[in-house]
Amino acid sequence: MDLNRPIILYMHAGSGNHGCEAIANSTIKLIAKKRQEAGADTKLPLIVVSNSVDEDRRYSLGSLEKKGLCTLVEDRHMDRELIPHVAYYIYRKLTGDRESFQRFKYKDAFRVFDKAVSGYKEKNADTTLLNKPLAVSIGGDNYCYPEMVEDLILAHSVFRKKGFETVLWGCSIEPDSLKDKNLLEDLKAYERIYARESITRDGLISAGISEEKVELRKDPAFELETSKVSIPKHFLEGKTVGINLSPMVQNKETVPGITIENYKNFIRYILEETDQNVALIPHVVWSNNDDRRPLEELYLEFKDTKRVALIGDAPAEELKGYISRCSFFVGARTHSTIASYSSGVPTLVIGYSVKSRGIATDLFGSYENYVLPVQELKEPDEMIKAYKWILGKQ
Repeated sequence: MDLNRPIILYMHAGSGNHGCEAIANSTIKLIAKKRQEAGADTKLPLIVVSNSVDEDRRYSLGSLEKKGLCTLVEDRHMDRELIPHVAYYIYRKLTGDRESFQRFKYKDAFRVFDKAVSGYKEKNADTTLLNKPLAVSIGGDNYCYPEMVEDLILAHSVFRKKGFETVLWGCSIEPDSLKDKNLLEDLKAYERIYARESITRDGLISAGISEEKVELRKDPAFELETSKVSIPKHFLEGKTVGINLSPMVQNKETVPGITIENYKNFIRYILEETDQNVALIPHVVWSNNDDRRPLEELYLEFKDTKRVALIGDAPAEELKGYISRCSFFVGARTHSTIASYSSGVPTLVIGYSVKSRGIATDLFGSYENYVLPVQELKEPDEMIKAYKWILGKQ
């Protein structure tokens, strides 16, 4: 991928999801590093378009912006602006222009990008680097969510029509979804696709996408830096099992209540049958999808044992700092488990999609026992059995 040109990173959902933060953080640093190693111009514009710049500046991306590694720009939110919302809705109804909403969404991003490029032209005689700007879709598993696919296709088309070469970065895609002809044509229009696991890579090639266009590359968050953290009371370094649980995973269970029951039984087993303590670690803190809710339920269940710590919200690098100091980790959020994998911590994944299966398969040769698909949870002791199995492999 040629990085010696202006770049926009888009489809970043905001850093309240620390997995999104980890992808954006690592990608920004990777671009800076690769530009420097190649002797490229590190001052070329790098714009990050975000669903929430306030979130980004609250966590690690704000410091990267202050260092001059990127510029953060927020999407235009049509649902927050009544007059444009009505005007664009009427316009789309009359003209059938389905891309109009996406052009509105990225209006500020294109304005900031054009201004940055103009500023670069004023300071540099060589403007050949500006001829083919790059737009990188960094949403990871966005294409796994059917409700997002149409907007992804429309946004991709908008960037291509603006003259950008496009790349899909660190993606996971369910192979069965590639039966959708519109989705497949959209994916074929990317200049390059970086699949973060082999199930996605193989699925793309089997669906007819050129093998030369698809590359297998680990999720950029594997390269996320690890911050030093002060561990709290009841967190015994090297003798604490880290635990992450998400409402999203609970919503995908097929046996009502089986997920939280497994977690409670697992924690009970750790406290009664081992000398390990427990740390409850959130990884997404959005109001409509907040890991702290189920984790607080678990904390209240076991806090009187004085062996359970509840970790608060923190930037992705700090959360990785806590995870890296665990003896074992159970995670529902993919990027909490990537933090664990990349820290060398034995890991059990409570998964729900191709990404968890694919990443585990690439690491271990199979995802069986390393990943418990939440849709397949039936018995209340499945986490305990998987924990024992993984420990037996160490």
